[in-house]
Amino acid sequence: MLTERQLLVLQIIIDDFIETAHPVGSRALSKKGSIPYSAATIRNDMADLEDMGFLEKTHSSSGRIPSEKGYRYYVDHLIAPLSSEQNIRIIRNIMKEGIYEFEQIVQMSAEVLSELTNYTSIILGPELSETKLKQLEILPLSTHTAVAILVTDTGHVEHRSFTVPGKIDLSDLEKVVNILNDRLKGVPIIRLEEVFQKEIVGLLKRYIDDFGSSQHYLQAIISQSNPVKVYIGGKSNILMQPEFNDVDKIRSFYSMIENENEIANLLKSKKDGIGVSIGNENKVEAIKDLSLITATYQLGKDQIGTIALLGPTRMEYKKVISLLSSLSKELSEALYKWYKTSE
Repeated sequence: MLTERQLLVLQIIIDDFIETAHPVGSRALSKKGSIPYSAATIRNDMADLEDMGFLEKTHSSSGRIPSEKGYRYYVDHLIAPLSSEQNIRIIRNIMKEGIYEFEQIVQMSAEVLSELTNYTSIILGPELSETKLKQLEILPLSTHTAVAILVTDTGHVEHRSFTVPGKIDLSDLEKVVNILNDRLKGVPIIRLEEVFQKEIVGLLKRYIDDFGSSQHYLQAIISQSNPVKVYIGGKSNILMQPEFNDVDKIRSFYSMIENENEIANLLKSKKDGIGVSIGNENKVEAIKDLSLITATYQLGKDQIGTIALLGPTRMEYKKVISLLSSLSKELSEALYKWYKTSE
């Protein structure tokens, strides 16, 4: 059980280290007006906090820095969220500027979030198990090529180019589109291939000459190659942090951030609401020197996505937790309005 004085010393050390990234000594701490104790008293408390695992020394002559245990105690017991009204007002105004597509709203939110914090922001779209096909179009590009455009009920748009078989008349593509939209609209993305095989193949055989040569590209159009959608802002922000001058760490981080499936699996495992993972609490090796703070948002009635910020363990927890909490609410409200108008 920490004493009231130890709690104050711990909080001020962590606040100071978050701001400066420099170890904190007892002499410097005693000169702060917010702590009315002598350097000797503070030094004893710092030694006790180090023995209890809340502080660490970088080397024998240095001051102290927070340990992961110290950050965890700080997040769980010592911080009070800051008001993020000014920052949220910026995001709210952007959402009112006529950006109506889901992907535009989310990507802009990721970019603004990274600019407001100087950390790397990640927004994970709703899982495809809940995402349904809204519309499919096939547009001829030339005599032998065309592009399929798939739009989901979450606003995700995907383009898939393909070669049109020589034996199919381009006029038949209109028939194909009408049949696919009639039978596949509202079907979950992950069930498109199943429904195609069971309900549509037989129908298309009756309407399209030499359907066998068309089946391959139609199957490719509806196959789901991208199980998740990830939006990232501020990839290079990690380079601005003084802790990250290790080339191997940077290479490992960038390797992970480029792997959308790895990021999606990382974020999908997080609980609803606000979650904070510090250092080695993260299971992915590439971010064991980082803190990951997540919040969930809602699209429509029951589709859940995740907002996250990655930064150093000396992250500005007060600011980030408040910002993510507010953004979660604002994003849910903005996407709900978009969802209703797009139905």
